[in-house]
Amino acid sequence: MQAVNDVAASFPTTSRNRVKRVHERGSYDHAAVFAVLDAGMLCHVAYTFEGQPYCTPTIHWREGDFLYWHGSSASRMLRQLRGGTPACLTVSHLDGLVLARSGFNHSVDYRSAMCFGTARIVEDPAEKLKALAGIVDRFYPGRSETLRPISAQEAKATTVIGMRIEEASAKVRAKGVGDDEEDYTHPVWAGVIPVRMVIGAAEPCPRLMPGIERPVNLDGYAEGERLDRALTRAQRVYEGGV
Repeated sequence: MQAVNDVAASFPTTSRNRVKRVHERGSYDHAAVFAVLDAGMLCHVAYTFEGQPYCTPTIHWREGDFLYWHGSSASRMLRQLRGGTPACLTVSHLDGLVLARSGFNHSVDYRSAMCFGTARIVEDPAEKLKALAGIVDRFYPGRSETLRPISAQEAKATTVIGMRIEEASAKVRAKGVGDDEEDYTHPVWAGVIPVRMVIGAAEPCPRLMPGIERPVNLDGYAEGERLDRALTRAQRVYEGGV
């Protein structure tokens, strides 16, 4: 899939993706939605199977306005996707704990995106192999070329699902404390406690062959770096950017 070049474009606003509560925090711009998607590795995909709602956590990756995720070929829920089914994929980031002077005004700072479309199993062998390489290269650009090729059995055991984003919205809260005016004189501590997911020190496999060094294309995942920033940079490289 080709990347979307028009970052000023927006998704259509419909009854499905319209932000109703605190609507001023919402955005339908491709750039706003993609920024939230690209800063995360884990998503939740919701759909209905035989009248029962399911919500599955999984790894996602984006190519333009197309989303991919994967699962086991033995999953009965995924097998129903051959004919296509409506799905909703969400990604969220917790950025801060907001402590106010009243319980009502306690909150969190966050970034979130909700994407709607029709999820289908990727049946074309060439597209499937490209997507299976994409799940590696999206997070670690160029790494798939250095790996042992995927076997036929591994490809058979893995189901790849694709969904073009038909409608989407992003919603962000980053305002800090929002107390009622009359509460600012109440004598209790208030403020924001930032929350970050940070990369730790790498732990090399004890069975590495002699002379194998960590490649430079993993430098973005440096100890102490924020994961969301590392993932966003990796997406830009994956799309052919700087």
